[in-house]
Parts: sequence; structure tokens; C-alpha cells
Amino acid sequence: MKPFMTSEFLLDTETARVLYHEAAENQPIIDYHCHLSPKEIWEDIRYDNITQVWLGGDHYKWRLMRSAGVPEKYITGDGSDYEKFCAYAEVIGKAIGNPLYHWSHLELRRFFGYEGVLNKETAPEVWALANEKLRSDGFTSRGLILRSNVDVICTTDDPVDSLEYHEKLAADQTFPVTVLPAWRPDKAMNLEKDTYLDYLAQLEKASGVRIDSFAALKSALERRLDFFAAHQCRLSDHALNYVMYAPAAEEEVERVFKARLNGVIPNGSEEAEFKFAFMTFMAAQYHDRGWAMQLHYGCRRDNNPTMFRRMGPDTGFDCVDNTAPSTQTAAFLGALEEQDKLPRTILYSLNTNDNAAIDTILGCFQTDEAVGKIQHGAAWWFNDHFDGMTEHMRSLANLGYLAGFIGMLTDSRSFLSYPRHDYFRRILCRQLGRWVEDGFYPDDLDTLKQITADICYGNAKRYFDFPKKKV
Repeated sequence: MKPFMTSEFLLDTETARVLYHEAAENQPIIDYHCHLSPKEIWEDIRYDNITQVWLGGDHYKWRLMRSAGVPEKYITGDGSDYEKFCAYAEVIGKAIGNPLYHWSHLELRRFFGYEGVLNKETAPEVWALANEKLRSDGFTSRGLILRSNVDVICTTDDPVDSLEYHEKLAADQTFPVTVLPAWRPDKAMNLEKDTYLDYLAQLEKASGVRIDSFAALKSALERRLDFFAAHQCRLSDHALNYVMYAPAAEEEVERVFKARLNGVIPNGSEEAEFKFAFMTFMAAQYHDRGWAMQLHYGCRRDNNPTMFRRMGPDTGFDCVDNTAPSTQTAAFLGALEEQDKLPRTILYSLNTNDNAAIDTILGCFQTDEAVGKIQHGAAWWFNDHFDGMTEHMRSLANLGYLAGFIGMLTDSRSFLSYPRHDYFRRILCRQLGRWVEDGFYPDDLDTLKQITADICYGNAKRYFDFPKKKV
């Protein structure tokens, strides 16, 4: 029986151990998609206790606690921070097979030096140890980032955001990490939402453009794109039900948009036509500006209407969707390619059944513009566990070019989430080691180390070409 979580955790071959320790372990992190707060980074906030930094906005943990029957009082309610921590500790102690068990213990070891296991009995000692550490030097938001060897962070930002904290961070020469905005224009696209007209009013104010037509909406967005570009933005991020292909005449799109301005909610086909026109315009902008485009799909959001009304989005009530037609994804990319407007693109689906479709679509649009111009984004959200990451890597290797993969992201709101990169790197090295051990690839350590280092860091560095912060 192997002991739990030694320094060789998940590294089950000699090749895996060499690759991890010599090529992966100490690589910097490029976190090109996360939900960290630039305001909290700028203010270099210090958390009072581990619950605030660990459980405060983590809907992964909230879902697990609900599944274990924990009352909402001790998840997002008015229970004390200590009660919430103890509730999580009791649940995680029995969460065999869940990636949160691994993540949580990697985080406790990395940041707090705790080598034991967290459960109901050990909760008091872990609470005391972690809180004592959080009061010491180097455990503020910036300190936690620096401890994680992070090179670049891309936050998630709406077109109406002022980016004031990005400006302050860019000018702060005492903090060496590059913190950049990422453009997330979902609210400008989702015209079926009840809040859409209120959002357009905010966009008008931010852009200085009166939005009375689709053409005016595009002008407003172009102004905000210019603003984001001036703040060194290099990529966008879109949350979609699926990638739509629904071409329509410009006049029809204008009709649908103006009807929405008058309070008419579009039907399904009208919504698809507008969103296709919106995404086509956005993609062309990214192409011309040299940005990368991230497309997340395969998710059905806010499934519990009672809890959505009570708590709002991103609180743990989303699920995997099974409707992501590969024909539409391929047709959308094909339409952009035909216009010579296809940007570097990263495709993610929450549904692992889409792996093969994505990996075969990639090969239809690769060029020498970049190694892996069209990427299969990392296994994320419900897939960033051992099986999900392994299946993703195997599919990409079988049907594409794993050596060109741009690696892991956190997709997190917590400053303690960076050990997820370590988890990913261990699984990567395990898989590469297995292929060597089974005779599927030669024992060419020089090449294997290069592949490993590139997937962990080098490929993303070249793909995004982020500016280096001057310090």
C-alpha cells in the first residue's frame, strides 16, 4: 500500500518522477483564465481566517457540502467562519474519489505546511495552524501569489469595467507579477436576459456611444476594445451554451436588435442569428488585434430557480449540458476562416463526450501562425480531476498534437487555488511516464523534458505573447 500524498504523489514510474522534478515542478504559472479580484490583489488584502480565503467564493466546495447534507447556514449562510470550516473539514474527510480531497490537501501542504489529513477530528488544529500562518508575513493576497510562482494572471472583466486596479497594478513596480484584464462580453450578447437593457445603459455610459442599433452596439464595443487593448489585454472569454452557426442578413439582425430595444424578447432562431452575428463581429476584432478567443460551452447554468433567486449566479447550481453540435462549431470557425478573420481560438466543453469532436475540429484549422493555433482548452470545472485531465490528454494526443498544448488554468476565485497546476503537472508527468514505460514512446528524456516544460509554461508564454511587466 502506498502512503498518502508523498512528494511522489501520482508519479508511479521513474520517468514520471524525473519529468516532474526536473521539468515541471518549478515552472512558473501562467494563469490565463481565472476569477481573482484585481482590487483584492491591488489592496494586498489579508484574510482573517482560512474560511474567508478558502471557502468564501468557492462553489466547488459549496456543492460538495450540499451533497453531504450540510445546512446552507454553514455553507453560505450566517454560521460563524469556524463552524463553516468545521463543516467542510468533516465533509472533506469522507470525500474519497473527489478531486477536492486532493486539492485541499495540496493547498494545506503548500501554503500552511500541514502534512496530516483534514477531517472532523483534525479541524481544530488545522484551523489554528492556518490562521496563525495567515497572520504572518507573506500571506496576503500578493504574498500567496508570489509563493505560487505565478508569472501572469488574467482576470475576467466586463466591457464596462473601469480597469482602475489593473492600471494601479501595472504602475506598481514593487509587485513583479503581470496582472492583465481578459475581455468577457457575455452581457452585451445575451439579449434574451431580462437585465439586457439595463446593461446597455451601462455600456452607453462607459463607451460614450448611444446604442440605438446593432451597428451602434458594435461601435460601443470597439471603443471598449480599444480601452482594454490600451491596458494590454490579449485575450477574450465567452461563456456559450454552444457555438452557434446561424447566418442572417444584416437587416434581419438589426430588426431583432431594435425589437429588443423596444422590449420584445427574441424567439430561439432570432436569438441564434443575433448571437452568431455578435460572435462573428467579435472574432474578427480579435483577429485584427492579435488576441486569442476562448469559447467555453457545454454548461447549463442556474438550474435551481429557487436558489438562483436567493443567491444569484456562480453559486454552485450549474451542470454539464449534452447539446454542443460539432457541425455548428466547425461551421462557425469555417466562416471566420473564409473571411480570413479566424483568431487563435481555445475551445472548452464541460462535456467529455465532446473531446473527440473538438480534437478533430482543431486539425481542420491549424496553420503555421502558431503551434496549435486552435487549442483544446484544459479539462476544467467539472473535468479538472484525475480522470478528466487524463481523458483530455489522451484524446488530444490520439487525435492532435499534445506537445503543442498550452496547459492548465485555475478558473478560480481563490488565491489558494494554484496547487491545481501542481495536480495537473503530476498527472501530465504520470501519463507521459506511462507511455514510456509501456514502450509507446522512447526513453528520450531530453525531448520528454522539453514537451513537459512547454506544456507547463513555454507553450502558453509563446501563444499569448504577454507583455513582461517592468519592475
